[in-house]
Amino acid sequence: RIVQKSRIRVKGREDRATTDHVLDPRTRLILFKMLKSGIMSEINGCVSTGKEANVYHALSGDSSQHLAIKVFKTSVLDFRDRERYITGEYRFRHGYSKKNSGKMVKLWAEKEFRNLKRISMAGIPCPTPLHLRQHVLTMSFIGEGYEAAPRLKDAELTPEQAYYAYVDCVKYMRIMYQECQLVHADLSEYNLLYLNEKLYVIDVGQSVQPEHPSSHEFLMMDCKNVNDYFSRQSVEPLTVKELFYFVIDDRIPNSDSRLEELLRGVSQRVVDGSAERIAREDEDFMKTQAFAPRSLFEIEDVDAVIQSNSALGNAVQLMTCGLSA
Repeated sequence: RIVQKSRIRVKGREDRATTDHVLDPRTRLILFKMLKSGIMSEINGCVSTGKEANVYHALSGDSSQHLAIKVFKTSVLDFRDRERYITGEYRFRHGYSKKNSGKMVKLWAEKEFRNLKRISMAGIPCPTPLHLRQHVLTMSFIGEGYEAAPRLKDAELTPEQAYYAYVDCVKYMRIMYQECQLVHADLSEYNLLYLNEKLYVIDVGQSVQPEHPSSHEFLMMDCKNVNDYFSRQSVEPLTVKELFYFVIDDRIPNSDSRLEELLRGVSQRVVDGSAERIAREDEDFMKTQAFAPRSLFEIEDVDAVIQSNSALGNAVQLMTCGLSA
């Protein structure tokens, strides 16, 4: 299916379904205006479908650049569970409409646009956000020609490629937290692209700032998801605890050196046979961290908690390396 200049032509049952769920009259009008304004010259087939949005391939106005057009769905039963990613975040302190689906979707598109800008400016490979019209987001296209880059889950990596992809992913997570002030909040092999031995971060609409009430819970799940995937690719990952604190610790003078040190420790655990014990400790850490405070301000007597030698005390002691008092 090709959309060109001043018309949108739909063929077949599949395309009608797409029109019903994404390209409603309001969306088609937005696309018409983008075509007429020269932002793009044509829209081609759908390269990705999701619960909240579809992504289409397009060409720029002069046909020199491949674009990705992300159209957020305006029938938003799927967006109701997204409130937890917005509630409590400073950027949306003035509120949002829970009942108006159009406004909710527009807000989500704005959130993705802003977050992509942040991580792009920090040098993390990702689609570059170019234009935003209501709930239609135009980005640079990650792929070769008309073919989109595969999601990491569909990419075929050698053990060596998987190892270096893991290292890059860990670095991106730290940069997002320390420089972009963001936690991805849905990081997994489904929200990473892989092309020419490079990872690209995508789908950051749900990403939250560190002060979000659930930011550490989201980060913990990101760490676990990333570790679980790369473990299946024969990579010996950091523990969730090591990865979590590597991401949030703002006192590391040289993050690359620290990461190399941590990875050497992983290799040593495999050699000395302590990996199984460490894995059990990691499970205990995840259970404890789920109830740990985000800030030392939330603790009345920090010293007393640390000296208690409890699991929470240990978590708080470690937390002091990554949170400001």
